[in-house]
Amino acid sequence: MKDIYILSIDTATEVCSVALSCNGRNILCKEQNGTNMHSQILLPYIDEVLHRSGVAKTQLSAIAVSEGPGSYTGLRIGVSTAKGFCYALQIPLIAVPTLMSIANGARQEYAQYACFCPMIDARRMEVYCALYDHDLQETAPADNVIVQENSFAAVLAEHVVVFCGNAVNKVQTVLQHPQAVFATVNCSAKYMADIAFSYYQAQKFADAAYFEPFYLKKFQSAVSKVKGLR
Repeated sequence: MKDIYILSIDTATEVCSVALSCNGRNILCKEQNGTNMHSQILLPYIDEVLHRSGVAKTQLSAIAVSEGPGSYTGLRIGVSTAKGFCYALQIPLIAVPTLMSIANGARQEYAQYACFCPMIDARRMEVYCALYDHDLQETAPADNVIVQENSFAAVLAEHVVVFCGNAVNKVQTVLQHPQAVFATVNCSAKYMADIAFSYYQAQKFADAAYFEPFYLKKFQSAVSKVKGLR
């Protein structure tokens, strides 16, 4: 059986992350947390991961990319890079939902629980979130939510909920509930490996020509405060 090497890219948040997996198992992951640097470090990270793993680009079976929601700029950098590799190598593109990937990371560390709420920081008390069960089946679709004290009251009344993602610190002080568990699990390409492999086996590929990131909300540009620009 041919080994399936998949290169995973996650640039949906402040984390720039690259991971290489073989048959759904991670070989190596390199990532850095920081803003406004994805365009500078993504390609060097890809080269380093492949070089250190001893895997040539021509051995790759597919490229997986975190599809969003998340940062508009970060998502575009990741998706455009993934598309470039797919075109150059003539291999398929796999789009992995960012929130599912985060939930997968939390599931690996909190396997005793059955309900996961990945959250990506938006602005102020707004988050992008969804709900997943232990099998990563979506029980509530991705949505943008203004977190308040009674947010998630219905699901918390029935389940222990593991909240995860980069918005956890922000919402932890608001969501004071005995059935709320807060996990320090952020975006990482290493959490995409088994999902991407299952998509590959199912031939669940994205159309590289037409695929666009899942932004969830339309981009709203800020009004310039520089004199003469409106």
